Amino acid sequence: MIVRGGGELASAAARLVFLAGFPVVVLERAEPVAVRRPVSFAEAVFSGEASVEGVRGRRVRVEDLAPGDGYVPVAVDPEATAVERLRPAVLVDARMLKRDEGAMLEKARLVIGLGPGFVAGRDVHAVIETQRGPDLGRVLWAGSAEPDSARPAAVLGYSEKRVIRAPRAGRFHAQARIGDIVVPRQVVGDVDGELVEATIPGLLRGLAAHGIAVAAGIKLGDIDPRGPAVSPDRISDRARAVAAGVIEAILVARSR
Repeated sequence: MIVRGGGELASAAARLVFLAGFPVVVLERAEPVAVRRPVSFAEAVFSGEASVEGVRGRRVRVEDLAPGDGYVPVAVDPEATAVERLRPAVLVDARMLKRDEGAMLEKARLVIGLGPGFVAGRDVHAVIETQRGPDLGRVLWAGSAEPDSARPAAVLGYSEKRVIRAPRAGRFHAQARIGDIVVPRQVVGDVDGELVEATIPGLLRGLAAHGIAVAAGIKLGDIDPRGPAVSPDRISDRARAVAAGVIEAILVARSR
């Protein structure tokens, strides 16, 4: 299986598929804007290795890409050139672009899209619902997922305010670490000199990698108001539900 994207949802799916015994590789871009880096295989792009709840990811050259022995290979391949060479049985588009990029049905025997932007039966074979609610993780074999609400889920009454966004386009320079306890107006970084500040009190659950290029308004960080009660190293319930949906789609497709 090839997974395009190495953020939290993509990594939760790759991890579960790997633990289920299926070979899996992850394709990322050169500067992934993954915020929940302790649970993202995208971190291997920067560090060479990453661990997502006990499953190792390791960066490899795209020309050397092949299923790893005891680890998930991660390669920088934003155009997914490896798909043509590896010819995977399953391709998962987990980039969460939330826009239509055209049909991919010929790319693999089973093509799965995560979230909005895909239509099952037209662009992909199956869509996994990523919106929180009663259908989270549901496999759709026809139609599309719920539209993007553009509003983060509320935690202790905080929704948009718990998300830290880039004030402008430029290079992000981190001045805090994931796991730090922060207070409002505390500086967590800057984008080309323009300060990026915490918006609410809590635990810095996610923060983009130091030095990456970012677009104005993009999500740079995530504050959890529950504080130390939350571990940044744990996959979220949402990501687990989506990963379970990916496994369900694979098993259902195999039985047909």
